[in-house]
Amino acid sequence: MAPLKFCANISWLFTELPGVTQRMRDAARAGFRAVEAAWIYSSDLKELKTVKDETGLEFALINTPPGKTARDLSAGDLGLGAVPGREQEFRQGLDLAVQYAKALDCRRIHLMAGRVPAGADRCAVAMEMEDTFVQNLKHAAGVLSKEGILGLIEPINTRITDPRYFLDSPHQAAVILQRVAHPSIRMQMDIYHWQIMDGNLTQNIRKYLPMTGHIQIAQVPDRHEPDSDGELSYTYLFKLLEELDYQDYIGCEYKPQRSTEAGLDWFRRYCSSHN
Repeated sequence: MAPLKFCANISWLFTELPGVTQRMRDAARAGFRAVEAAWIYSSDLKELKTVKDETGLEFALINTPPGKTARDLSAGDLGLGAVPGREQEFRQGLDLAVQYAKALDCRRIHLMAGRVPAGADRCAVAMEMEDTFVQNLKHAAGVLSKEGILGLIEPINTRITDPRYFLDSPHQAAVILQRVAHPSIRMQMDIYHWQIMDGNLTQNIRKYLPMTGHIQIAQVPDRHEPDSDGELSYTYLFKLLEELDYQDYIGCEYKPQRSTEAGLDWFRRYCSSHN
């Protein structure tokens, strides 16, 4: 069995440093061979590419732009993929994401679904939002397949993280992927969100791994390091993923309890035991 590959999510890790490129350098020094990030669009693309080349890091994943932002994150957009009437903005954001991904040789883009409109009843708008998402994903599939980039959709829990997020379970995501029916669109498995929404991780991982293109991890419920106190045994889950021959990256998208470096013992232990 091949060892698992981890990438540092520099929107969550190494935030002791203010700049994305500084975090990239720290991630490389800590032993990561790849990074991922949510939104890097305020960073200079030429500088990002220079640091990527100097460190030898791979850029594993970026997100499409969130849409309209607000100081209060719960008040702005969190993607536009499933939001009716915002299709043109979604396409513009996709084009920007592809521009960055191509420059950074990043082969995965998280196509963010977005939120149920404020004041709307989720059940009343569900079908319209699903139809919108499917059409936008079909458009994205055509764009991304020409560039050799994989588009990903990620269920985000609506119990703790974002009550209004449209896509909130792997079962819902699987239905949408079946409707899109394109190999350039796959699922992004965030084990933190899956545990909160559904549990039953062993069976869900076995069922949905064949349609998964990226995984992210954090402990539940506090979203700290995978070896911190919580509901999940990542020793078991890592062995399961090894047995299932998962070979793509696993993104470390968690909140360090102290400093990032102080919380990387789990990563060092895994690497040393698999050399």
